[in-house]
This record gives sequence, C-alpha cells and structure tokens, in this order.
Amino acid sequence: MKTVSIFKDLEFNETRPMISVLLETDFTKEIRIAMHKGTKMKEHKTAFPIVVHIVQGCISFGVQNQLLELNQGDIIALDPNVPHDLKAIENSVIRLTLTKNDTVDRVQTVVE
Repeated sequence: MKTVSIFKDLEFNETRPMISVLLETDFTKEIRIAMHKGTKMKEHKTAFPIVVHIVQGCISFGVQNQLLELNQGDIIALDPNVPHDLKAIENSVIRLTLTKNDTVDRVQTVVE
C-alpha cells in the first residue's frame, strides 16, 4: 500500500510549472503539476495515453483545435499522439497519470 498527499510540499513558481512525482505503482506514475496563474506548458504529445485531473484551480486546455476551460474536479483522458497545451487561468494543481512506460523526463522537457 502507498499513500501520498497531493498538497504536501506544494510549491508554485511564477515562471514555470513545477513537476513532482507523487508515486509509482506497478502500472502508473502519478505526477503533480503545480501551475502558477499565467504559466504555460507548450504544445506537446506522448506516445502513451494519459489522464489529466484538475485537483484545484482552472486551466485552459488546448486540444484538437478546441480550447477547453477545465475546472476543479474535471478529468480529461487523451489517446496517444494527441497534441495538447495548457495555460493556468488561476493557480492550479493538476494530477497527471502516466503509464509505466512513459517517462517523467518527457514531462519535464515540456516546462523547460
């Protein structure tokens, strides 16, 4: 059994999203993304499916020629190779679920 708090040691950075690995299971990696209001994650895609859960706040989520406003509690699942981008409308905490085959380093390159 593993437990973790998504809010423990939470930090926001005014210039870029903060990426933290919360935990790894036998089949997923659970990532926290803390986005200060106005920070962005440039357009990117992954070779694996992902699930994005807005735990707190509000983001603008660009995907498939649409701009979605995702609010606290909203969840979106994307298939592999779907380009998407994010912008924090307000300070936001996001839970990103990756498959075990995906890498945290790939996510980190999107914010650098």
